[in-house]
Amino acid sequence: MSFEGHIQDGVVVFDEPVSLPEGTVVRVEPVEPRQRKTLAERYRNVIGTAANLPEDMARNHDHYLHGTPKQ
Repeated sequence: MSFEGHIQDGVVVFDEPVSLPEGTVVRVEPVEPRQRKTLAERYRNVIGTAANLPEDMARNHDHYLHGTPKQ
């Protein structure tokens, strides 16, 4: 099991409530901060790859994918 937290005023503060028995031995290891990628960065390899789509694909994607009525 693992818990995430941060250092605040020299003390480890967990991000979520943690209930461990008194005297539990723990190990604290620093980790690299997570860097969130933008949607464009996450989907860079597929952006612009679709060709010959209907002009109203963005508005009516549910119609083309699932057969719902057009909007």
